Parts: sequence; C-alpha cells; structure tokens
Amino acid sequence: MPYTYEYPRPALTVDCIIFGWDGTRELKVLLIQRGNEPYKGQWAFPGGFVDMDEDLETAALRELEEETGMKDVFIEQLFTFGAPNRDPRGRVVSVAYFALVNLNEHKIAAADDADDAQWFAVKELPDLAFDHKKIMAAATARLRGKLRYQPIGFELLPENFTLSELQSLYETILGVTDINKRNFRTRIIKMNVLNEVGMQENVAHRPAKLYAFDKEKYEKLVAEREGDLLRRGMDFEV
Repeated sequence: MPYTYEYPRPALTVDCIIFGWDGTRELKVLLIQRGNEPYKGQWAFPGGFVDMDEDLETAALRELEEETGMKDVFIEQLFTFGAPNRDPRGRVVSVAYFALVNLNEHKIAAADDADDAQWFAVKELPDLAFDHKKIMAAATARLRGKLRYQPIGFELLPENFTLSELQSLYETILGVTDINKRNFRTRIIKMNVLNEVGMQENVAHRPAKLYAFDKEKYEKLVAEREGDLLRRGMDFEV
C-alpha cells in the first residue's frame, strides 16, 4: 500500500557531462538545446527526472540516449548538486555523471524533449541553464585531477594512436602546451601499459609508431597495488 508523506520531498534528476575529443586540440562537451520550459531554447547537459522504478545510473543512461541518441557509454558518478534554488520548478536535487568518449565513434541526434544536440568546445561554451556552469566546473576539475593518476585519457583516443596524439590529448585536457616531450614519452613507456602495434601508413611525414592501451596490464598493475607507479607515471610536471 502506497505511503503518503506529510512533508514535501525533493525531486531527483540526473545530468550527463560527456567529454569528447576528435584528435584536434579542442576538448569538447555534449550539450542539448532544451525544448521545454524552464530555460526553453537554452543549452544544458542531457538529463532528466529519475523514474520510480530505476536506479540512478540507469536513469542517466536512459536520458542520455533519449535526448542525444548516444548509447554504450561508460559513465561515472561525479557529484550531487542540491542548492535549494538551483531549479525554478521546485526543490530538485541532481546527481551528475560524466564520461569520456572519442566523439568520432558516436553519432548524436536530438530527440525526446531536446530540440538540438551539439558538441561544443569547452573553452567556448554558451550560457548554460540551471546551475550547469557550476557542474561543468566540477566535471572539468575532476577530469584534470584523474588524468594525473589514472590513464582515463585513453578512452578518448582511437584504438591505435601515436605518442604525439597522446601528448596532445594530455596538453589539451590540462590546458597547457609545454609538457616536455622526452619526459612524457619516457614516463608513459615505463608504465608498461602500452603495446606497440605497428607504424603509421599513408602519411606525408615520417611514419610514427602506433600504440594501443593494454587495459589488462593496467588492471593487473592496480591489482598488484602498483598505484604509486601509475601516479608517478601519469603526473607530469607542467
């Protein structure tokens, strides 16, 4: 038998911050243009209300697919945002999730209550609805922090990549342009989580070696409590 509470309760939503990279020096984030009030016509993160019969991650993945068409994404919980006046519809608490994707591998198409869905450069974001500017700042800080001790950046790269592409990705996310090339390559190789898979083909310049991330080796290092080695390997002086 349903129970009726005497006191009002906050509503619960989820938001998805999806970072993408296409090999350029621009880190991007996926936004939708809201089709309904409040903030109709403004840009925001994909998200929505949690149904009564679903857990939080299920709700986040459902909303992401419904509004952008994106699926098969590994998401990680970021933070809970619950300022009393963050949503003009009433007392709404949002649990934010974030993910990293190679945007060339994911087609997006606005659907459900989203009028549009686009990738925006993190440095050139439009005005965001709700408190999504604050959520964006938290997600960017988490991404940069994790990149220094965990090889999450490999999720943004194609399956095979050069060390120059990897360094470019790190510099883009960290917002720097001066990571020492020799130091970067030495420390990455010493981590022993990359496999050399061949050479570039059909390029105008001298072909570079191609590498692939070995997730099994990485997970083995973690299992063997080699976390200090991983942290030292990823934490470059910038």
